[in-house]
Order: sequence, then structure tokens, then C-alpha cells
Amino acid sequence: MIDVCLLGTGGMMPLPYRALTSLMLRYNGMSVLIDCGEGTQTSIRQQGWSFKPIDVICFTHYHADHISGLPGLLLTLGNADRTEPVTMIGPKRLEKVVNALRTIAPELPFDIRFIELEKDEESFTFNGLRINAFKVNHNITCYGYSVELDRAGRFDPDRAKAQNIPLQFWGRLQKGETIEDGDNIYTSDMVMGKQRKGIKLTYCTDTRPVERIVSNAKGSDLFICEGMYGEDEKETKAKENKHMTFYEAAELAKRAQVKEMWLTHFSPSLVRPQDYKDRVRGVFDNTIIPKDRRSTTLIFEGDE
Repeated sequence: MIDVCLLGTGGMMPLPYRALTSLMLRYNGMSVLIDCGEGTQTSIRQQGWSFKPIDVICFTHYHADHISGLPGLLLTLGNADRTEPVTMIGPKRLEKVVNALRTIAPELPFDIRFIELEKDEESFTFNGLRINAFKVNHNITCYGYSVELDRAGRFDPDRAKAQNIPLQFWGRLQKGETIEDGDNIYTSDMVMGKQRKGIKLTYCTDTRPVERIVSNAKGSDLFICEGMYGEDEKETKAKENKHMTFYEAAELAKRAQVKEMWLTHFSPSLVRPQDYKDRVRGVFDNTIIPKDRRSTTLIFEGDE
């Protein structure tokens, strides 16, 4: 299972009731942060989650509302006695940008490992969690992220018995190991059924609608997507500044056949995004217009 918390829902500037957009995930003792604007630390505290397990920090792009909270977060990680390296993923110039921000956080008790994205799509795996980065269409280089947790097929003891596979190897084969026993070689596909549906979450903000979002969000259990504006008169502004309206995001959700969509990155001028709930649900019914720190736990199908 993956714990999910949308720490903030604001875009451009923080408001007293709306922190800037940031997402935090927890899985198997590890935490992943996507974006780190002002208010990120406060929201983590209010959620009651820990800073220390943050192993990976992903950045969509380098506008201030998505990265300006980083220096303080790094200092907090250091004060939490973290010594393990932190991996950061983001577009080109990541190391340069982060080191510039670290002017006010120069000494840390842990190393930072940088992964700079260069291709349109790239994939990385951490502790069994796969992070897929895909380029979108903003006015500077920007990426969305899909996070996936695969699920193996069911173990079939009848197949294991039929092939005379010793009982002591069953557990290791279930974990995907290949075992050599004298002249015999046993592989997990000999005893495992077809791979089952895993868990998938997609996060996308600061972009115009592009086909790559649909293909990467396809079948997501949760699609968290920018909805900068709900007002009809803001559509032209959204196009000019390379952002999205609620309804454009909803069209992407419908085409990608996701289970649920949360809108985020609301404009400061959008005081009551809930006013547009019924209309956007007319495009994609399972749309949530969340407040800061909306959270959920994504679990495998059949584990309810």
C-alpha cells in the first residue's frame, strides 16, 4: 500500500489557508516528496508525518512556487539526524539550482545524489517503487511523474508440486529469485501466475494538455492534476501561461480512464474552487476538489 498526502493545493503564492502544491508518499519505510514550495514543512508537521524517511525528492520544474521550500526542509532533515543520502530528480540544471539554494544550507550531515532528466521519458526504481518521469508542456522545462507499485501473480503450489520443486525453495521463488540446485534451475515464472494489477498514481502540474499525460496516467488509481482556473474567462490566460483549466484536466482524466482525480495548483484568484465542482464532474464524475492535506491510502485490488 502507498500512503498519499497532497500537502498543499496552491499555485504561484501561498495563502493563509492554502500552501503551495506539494505531494508526499509513504511506502515501506520510505517517503517520496514531489515538489517543495513554501509551506511544505508546515503541512508535513500538521499531517503528523516524519521528515527523516524522505529518501527521494522529485521536482516538476524550477519555478519558485515548486522549490523555494527546499533549503528549510534540508536543514530540518539534517536536524533530524539523517545521515543517509537523499536522491533528487528533476530537469537539467538540478544540481546547479539546488546548490544555489543551499547557500543558506551549506553544511548537511548527508549527501545529495542528483539525477538530471534529459529524455522525454525516464524511469527509476527505489525500494520496489517505480518512478516514471515524463516531459509536459510549460513555459520552462517541466515533468510529470507516475509512481507505480507492481504486484506479482499468485503462487501456485500445484505447479510447484507437479514440477517436483523442493518445498524449501518455494518462498524464495515467490520473491522472484532464481535458484540453482545441482543440475536443476528453478525460476519464479515456473510457480507464479499472471502478474496482477498493481498501484499507480500520477502527478502533473504546470502544463498544457498533451498526449503524453494521457499515456502516462492511463489506468491510474489516483490522478493528481493541475486545475489552475475554473472560470470560463480565464481560459485564454491558461493557454498564454501554459496552464490548465479544471475542464481540460477532467478531459485528460476521462481519456486516461483513471479511477479518481484530485485537482490542485489553484490560482490565488480562485477563492472558492468548490463552486465549480458540479460542472467539472459533468466532464469526469469522480473528481475531487481538495483542500490542503487531503490524504488517502492506495491498496491493491482485493485487499479491501
